[in-house]
Order: sequence, then structure tokens, then C-alpha cells
Amino acid sequence: MDSYDLELCGLKRKLPLIPIDNDMAYASFVVLGDVELVSVSAAELSKRIKGIDYIVTAEAKGIPLAFEISKLLGLNEYIVVRKSVKTYMREPLCEVVRSITTKGSQHLYLDEDDAKKIKGKTVCIVDDVISTGESLRAIEKLMQRAGADTGYKVAILAEGNAAKREDILFLGRLPLFRKNEGGVYEMI
Repeated sequence: MDSYDLELCGLKRKLPLIPIDNDMAYASFVVLGDVELVSVSAAELSKRIKGIDYIVTAEAKGIPLAFEISKLLGLNEYIVVRKSVKTYMREPLCEVVRSITTKGSQHLYLDEDDAKKIKGKTVCIVDDVISTGESLRAIEKLMQRAGADTGYKVAILAEGNAAKREDILFLGRLPLFRKNEGGVYEMI
């Protein structure tokens, strides 16, 4: 097995398997550029989100989904937590995260102006896939430090054990894969 056939909201996608280490792999789900999948997913997720002031996402794969959900909910702006400090940022808040899809650790930054906007507000954190939950935890910490309340945590897919979580909303499950004795990946 070198790919995984995903069926979600009536759409089908073939996802290549990407090794994590010598024995494990994940199915690479990339929504960037997939207008159809983002539109359908945003429509389904937005039906479940009520009473929020802002959508918040991490750069970059969650951006099209955050845009589309914001539009459907009638919100005029959304917040993007950046992966590097930009010259326009003044005193950004920072959290360190280790993600399954990124080698090494990375930093997430919330601009001071965005932190002021969300202070005392209710936010919905949006991502394409929640796996280990490390990115989500880092964003939640940034929201707490900014004084925002996290009302919802949503994703298109929950990967591996994340699908067992009761504190997130998602549209589908994405399995992880392990090599069998013959060296072929099988779903866990």
C-alpha cells in the first residue's frame, strides 16, 4: 500500500503515504489548492459552529478553510497564527510546537494587534488535520495568553488517536499506517 483512498462528504481523494520513521507512515492530506474539498468541508463544519467572534488558524494549510468558514459565518476577518515573526509584528506572543508533519520544533506567533482583537472574545480554532494535537495545544495556549475563550476546535480530519477525542469536531477519520512483516504498510 503506497496510498490511502479517502472518501469525505461525497468526495474522493488518493493520499500518498509519507514515512514518519522506519515502521510508520501517515496519509498526506493537503487542502491547499483543493477548492472543492475546502468548500464542502467548510459548509459542513460551519453548520456546527455557533456564537463565536473569530476563526483562528495556523499558517498555512488551515488558511483556505478559515477563510471559507469565516465567510459562511458572516465574519469579516479571521486570525492567522504565523510560523515566523514578520516585520509588521510588535511584541508577538510565541509558543513552541512539534508537529508530526514538521521535522524538528517550530514556533507559532500571534501578533500583538491580533491578540488585542481577540481579548475577551470567543474563538474557534480551525485546522485541516488534528493528529498529535501539539499544534492545537500551542494555539490554545496563545489564545489563553491573549485572553480569548476557545469555544470550538474543528478540523476536516482527525488522525490516529485524535479521532477518539471528545473536545474536537471533525468530519472524518484518517488512519495511521504501520509496515507489516512483508514491509507493506497496513492501516493501524
